[in-house]
Amino acid sequence: MKTSRVGPLRWAFLSWKVFCYALGALVVVVAMVQCWFFAHVLWWRAYEPSTSAFMEARLERLRERDPKAKLAHHWADYERISTQLKRAVVAAEDAKFVGHEGFDWEAISKAMEKNQKRGKVVSGASTISQQLAKNLFLWGERSWLRKGQEAAITWMLEATLSKRRILELYLNFAEWGDGVFGAQAAARHHFGIDAASLNASQAAFLAAILPSPRRYAQGRTTPYVAGRIETILARMPAAQLP
Repeated sequence: MKTSRVGPLRWAFLSWKVFCYALGALVVVVAMVQCWFFAHVLWWRAYEPSTSAFMEARLERLRERDPKAKLAHHWADYERISTQLKRAVVAAEDAKFVGHEGFDWEAISKAMEKNQKRGKVVSGASTISQQLAKNLFLWGERSWLRKGQEAAITWMLEATLSKRRILELYLNFAEWGDGVFGAQAAARHHFGIDAASLNASQAAFLAAILPSPRRYAQGRTTPYVAGRIETILARMPAAQLP
C-alpha cells in the first residue's frame, strides 16, 4: 500500500514545484518589464523621447510602400505651443485632465454602458495620460493584456510627471496626419505656420481630427469636422490647463 502511493505523491510534488518555479519566473519577467517602462518614464522627466512605439510602427508601414519614407516630427517646448491648441485638445479629448489621476471613471462607466447596449466597442474613454501611455510604448491591437499594461504605464506617468509635462509629451507625439507627429509638424503640415502661432479655429481643427488624423488632407474640413470644430470652440474657454 505504501509503495503504491509514493508515485502519485511524488508527481504531485514535482508538478507543484515546477508550477512555483514557472510562476516565480513569470513574476520576475513582469517586474523587469515594468522596471524598464518606469526607467523610461523617469528619464523623460527631463529629457525628450526621440521617438515612440506608435511612430515606429507608422514608419514601418510607410516604408512598406516607400523604403525612403520619413516621418515629420519636430519637438516643441510647452511654451512654444499655442495656448489655443492646449485648450482645444483638453476640451476635445479630456476635459477633466487637470483634476483626475489618469483615469476618468465616470467616462469609463458611460462608455461601458454604451458599448454593452450596442454589443460592440463604439465608444472609448481614454484620458490624455492613457493615450500618451499607448502612443509611447504599446502596440495597436485591442486586448485585455494591452489595456492592463496601458493602465500600469498611465499610473507611472501620473505618479512621476507633472500634468504640464504629460500634456507637453502628448502634444509632441500625437499623430496629426499620415506620418505627421507632434504639434509643430502638424501646424506646418496643415497651415504652414509654427505651433506657437495657431489661432483658435486652427487649433480646434487639429483637435477635431485627432481621432482619425490620416483621413484628412492639409486643412481639409468635412461637415462632420466642421461640427466638431464648433463644439470644441464652444468648450475651449472652460478648458483648464496645467
